[in-house]
Amino acid sequence: MTDTTTPVRPDSARTMTWVWLALTVITVGSWWLAPANAEGTVQASTPITALVLALAFIKGRLIIRHFMEVRTAPKWLKLATDAWLATLVVAVFVIYLV
Repeated sequence: MTDTTTPVRPDSARTMTWVWLALTVITVGSWWLAPANAEGTVQASTPITALVLALAFIKGRLIIRHFMEVRTAPKWLKLATDAWLATLVVAVFVIYLV
């Protein structure tokens, strides 16, 4: 019998583990920055919102590149997904400011 499964490269599995760990750390960090954790009256903060949106951009890019296999895609697709994600984050921030 022949094995028809494609072997997983060890560096690929290691990379996915590190990406997963980074996503987890960013998620916990974003939660920690949320004003709901503060005592007293909660007020909106533009710098914290900008930081959380920047972290969301990083998370989105990691997910798109590593879990949606765009890292091996053609350059135009990488650029298109980055442009889409950047446009989305900027649009959300502009809506927040208005």
